[in-house]
Amino acid sequence: MVSKFDEIPWNEIIKKEARGIDDADFGEVQDVNSEYVLAQKGIIDKEIFSFPKNLVQDYDGDRVLFKVTAEEARKSHMQNPQNVNLDQGESSNHMIEKTETSDIDNSFNTKEEERNIPLMAEKLDITKTEVVDELIITKEPVKETKTEQIPIMHEEVSIEIRPVSTDPSSSSTSSYNNNSIEQKNEILQPVENKTNIRIPLKREEVEVSRTAYVKEEIVVKKKPVIETRTVTEEIITEKVKDPQV
Repeated sequence: MVSKFDEIPWNEIIKKEARGIDDADFGEVQDVNSEYVLAQKGIIDKEIFSFPKNLVQDYDGDRVLFKVTAEEARKSHMQNPQNVNLDQGESSNHMIEKTETSDIDNSFNTKEEERNIPLMAEKLDITKTEVVDELIITKEPVKETKTEQIPIMHEEVSIEIRPVSTDPSSSSTSSYNNNSIEQKNEILQPVENKTNIRIPLKREEVEVSRTAYVKEEIVVKKKPVIETRTVTEEIITEKVKDPQV
């Protein structure tokens, strides 16, 4: 595909398909002179276009692409078939010069040309993204000393020495003798060696253990809160200055 203006073979594009922007159909190229390219579409209902050479964009060997839309071509480059007759053997220079002096000037003087130029602007597209933050609640052990008053019991010994009556009729002697009989008839006599007599004494000791229990609880509640946040950002908007001639 030939895209440079100086490399287009102007003599070869005659009878080649003429196309425009968005694949607009301008028929076939009929003639070329030093400044213009003449194209014709249709046989009965003819549409003849006179394009300046600088509107030629590409040539791929079969099609000539013009930098013009169908609407622009019909407004600014379309010629009257009565003034441009390709079947009468007129020279190409004469035909294009004729269209330049008659139809183009008349079209420029009698028709209002309109061209839409878009003015671009930017707008802010604001979206919201959910972000999860974490609230960390920390429990830590705190040691404290607790004192409790606990009553405990123990047995104490008191020793009392008292005389024993030798009277057989005495109640204490009778009681002692009865106890001796119950002690498997042991014979009362003095000990010959050092003898230990063990008497059990009861007492209570304190045992401390720790048991975990639920002292209190923390209730964590979540609720949505709506706040208004101001977003400031620069945007670009096109505007038209006073035209310069």
